[in-house]
Amino acid sequence: MLNHGSFGACPRPVFAAYQHWQQVFEEHPDGFMRQWVEHMDAARAALAAYLHTMPDQLAFVVNATFGVNVVAHSLRAILREGDQILTTTHEYAACNNAWAYVCGKTGARYIAQDVPLPFDDPEAWVEAFWRGVTPRTRVIFLSHITSPTALTLPVQPICRRAREAGLITVVDGAHVPGQRLLDLDALGADFYIGNCHKWMLAPKGSGFLFARREVQHLIEPLVVGHGWRHDANSGRPLHDYVEWLGTRDLAAFLAVPSAIAFMQEHDWERVRALCAAIATELRAYLEAQWCTQSLCTTRASWFAQMVAIRLPDSTNLAALSRALRERYRVEVPLIEWRGLKLLRVSVQAYTTRADIERLVEALLAHGG
Repeated sequence: MLNHGSFGACPRPVFAAYQHWQQVFEEHPDGFMRQWVEHMDAARAALAAYLHTMPDQLAFVVNATFGVNVVAHSLRAILREGDQILTTTHEYAACNNAWAYVCGKTGARYIAQDVPLPFDDPEAWVEAFWRGVTPRTRVIFLSHITSPTALTLPVQPICRRAREAGLITVVDGAHVPGQRLLDLDALGADFYIGNCHKWMLAPKGSGFLFARREVQHLIEPLVVGHGWRHDANSGRPLHDYVEWLGTRDLAAFLAVPSAIAFMQEHDWERVRALCAAIATELRAYLEAQWCTQSLCTTRASWFAQMVAIRLPDSTNLAALSRALRERYRVEVPLIEWRGLKLLRVSVQAYTTRADIERLVEALLAHGG
């Protein structure tokens, strides 16, 4: 399994915690629901400490796409015809759809700035991206780590520059928590959306929305229920607007502290470094074998545990995908992106050298 970036994996102790919370709810639903606010507060506090922010700036969501939708739909209130949302050509398709939907309702325009590959100097990247800002730009939407190309974008200087210009920043951090250290307060985004169920090892259906206190008044609920208040000063608008959707399974959120504890107990900084080294070595080896151009230079930290490697142009993606699955039992994404054929490999703690060797054997035999 070399597609950890899509779904993640939940360690046994974390999955046991997840099942524990499900059992507690099933055994005594009334008692659980009387205490669910305290349970959620405790889980949110643990997540906030891990992400270096305060609990009142976080709300749990089922995944990053849901969180992006919360923000995008909320910002309809401030977008006018002709306003622009500036993004890149590297964004996740579902999130692009969310913004396209909002633009269809408001008359705003979703503009994708193309920064040429290969990426080299982060400062030059920031300047190239910023050239897309116009007097009509109202919102900047960026992936922190991109889905198709696995590149880590320099979002912190973009957020700082946007704040100075009075622009709202929305960052899709679906792949970041657990793969890279994340300090949300220092990063400076207005809104940051991440997943806990990819690289943080939490159960499926656990993510978060971060919103700075100064912009929380912009958030509107996707589902209007008991959490909605006429009084904007009711004390918990972000949590209630985003989390309180009626009866549902909260176990994935409540297991997040167990995922954080698992990483701390297993020296996850060392694990990340080892995985990143394997991914970097694999990328260099395959690019040398195929004589394909890297998506970025090695001078900057553009990649972490997930790498995108350019395949030969002659590669038949369908045939290669079939061979990988059926003959070698390898699950790994093959992506066609803007005319390039890419292999996206995720390296996690459970990835072995034998896994990498089997992948290389299959690719060199069938990959073009």
